Amino acid sequence: MRVLLVGAGGVGTAITRIAARRSFFDHMVVADYDLARAESAVAALAPDQRFSAERIDASDESAVVALLRRANCDVLVNATDPRFVMPLFQAALSAGANYLDMAMSLSRPHPERPHELCGVKLGDSQFERAEDWEKAGALALVGIGVEPGLSDVFARHAADELFDEIEEIGIRDGANLTVDGYDFAPSFSIWTTIEECLNPPVVWEAERGWFTTAPFSEPEVFDFPEGIGPVECVNVEHEEVLLVPRWVEARRVTFKYGLGEDFIHTLQTLHLLGLDRTDPVPVPAADGSGTVRVSPRDVVAACLPDPATLGERMHGKTCAGTWVKGTKDGRPREVYLYHVVDNQWSMREYGSQAVVWQTAINPVVALELLASGTWSGSGILGPEALPARPFLDLLTEYGSPWGMREQ
Repeated sequence: MRVLLVGAGGVGTAITRIAARRSFFDHMVVADYDLARAESAVAALAPDQRFSAERIDASDESAVVALLRRANCDVLVNATDPRFVMPLFQAALSAGANYLDMAMSLSRPHPERPHELCGVKLGDSQFERAEDWEKAGALALVGIGVEPGLSDVFARHAADELFDEIEEIGIRDGANLTVDGYDFAPSFSIWTTIEECLNPPVVWEAERGWFTTAPFSEPEVFDFPEGIGPVECVNVEHEEVLLVPRWVEARRVTFKYGLGEDFIHTLQTLHLLGLDRTDPVPVPAADGSGTVRVSPRDVVAACLPDPATLGERMHGKTCAGTWVKGTKDGRPREVYLYHVVDNQWSMREYGSQAVVWQTAINPVVALELLASGTWSGSGILGPEALPARPFLDLLTEYGSPWGMREQ
């Protein structure tokens, strides 16, 4: 297997560090708009000759196609932010390569009733091309990070082995992470965080299909394992709600994120001021020569620390998991399937902070399953479309076990 990894930020760099300990691939090209960043990721793995660095503009579909062909790569792993999903997704199809991502194509709210009806849903632009992928005999494995990704694998496992009927699948994410020296320092991309938290959340119900609610709706306190404890969680737009119902039968599917009152207030303030906008606005140039156009959200991101650099200041644990309620053998059952990463452990073992490392391990596990033929398919598939047990067993073999708690 020859892999083109696009994106050498926190998640991309963690992918290289995890993959370097495995033998399933022949070569991995690490490509980034900033060549120095790609070269730094590769240099840290020396003397492993299976890695090389390239410069690439992820928005330039033809350049990505050319790189895939020149490097003879048979799979593209997208470790960029969601703005670049479609050019990379289409480049892989054009080049005849398989494709993996950890976030799907962007949504657009309903123009008239955004808190009731779906507009363009997450992943719609990708699923529109499903027939093309099937005809090409290529696989686009979408949403294979931690959430979406491992959370979807948990949903598949619950349906296959733990329940006869499922009433609700609820992804619940929480942490007790703190960052020394910062009052506000998100542990993941603020660009993506703003996108998913301020868009209308989507809920699935078997009787209604997909519908939306207001941001931060339906608050509940969820008790997270391994010392994290109770955290208030709210509805957030996320891919699992768009993926799970396609392959797993359940009456209701939700995603709730433990954000905290202060974090929610900050996001609401950014929205109130228009600083969550992505369309460029004119700003006077510093030298008085006229105006320049900048995206307010990009400015916010530039003013905050890079989450990948916060590991040494970060303390605590992060938990991703899937709560499932239903029946087994005629009796009610509730379980929480989860994966916890301690930041001190991930920094000590890999030099990557917990949130980006937890995201990164899952596409590497998926790549290994594809390389061995344990996972296979064509078209556009989510993780829940494939057998869960091999993934969970291999995740444990990687030294990062998952857990299950009866509720």
